Amino acid sequence: MGRALADAYPEARAAFDEAEAALPGLTSIIFDGPDEELVLTQNAQPAILTVSIAAQRVLAARGIEPAYVAGHSLGEYSANVAAGTMAFGDAVKGARSSARRTSTARDRSSSRGPRRPSGARASARKRSAPGV
Repeated sequence: MGRALADAYPEARAAFDEAEAALPGLTSIIFDGPDEELVLTQNAQPAILTVSIAAQRVLAARGIEPAYVAGHSLGEYSANVAAGTMAFGDAVKGARSSARRTSTARDRSSSRGPRRPSGARASARKRSAPGV
């Protein structure tokens, strides 16, 4: 993932080097896997961010700049880096931190078993049932 981009464009290579400086070992996981490590949220999110910014920097070096940027969730990091409002190294670290928090919360909630509707949601479902 991303190796061809890094090999072909010095701007992309610099982005991977910057990500590696922020999170040592990340570039190895991105380029060489194993896939079991790459797909872990704590690695996948900073990896996606890194490849996105590498591509953005290649485009920027060729005069292709966005007029506006926006992002949701992980995309917020890419948008902020592209806009120059966040340092890339900080974004990579933030993406990893956010991914770890998300994974921890998901692990905790899944260990409690299936959730049942309660409160307002249960009431809303009862009222919106067909024929009611």
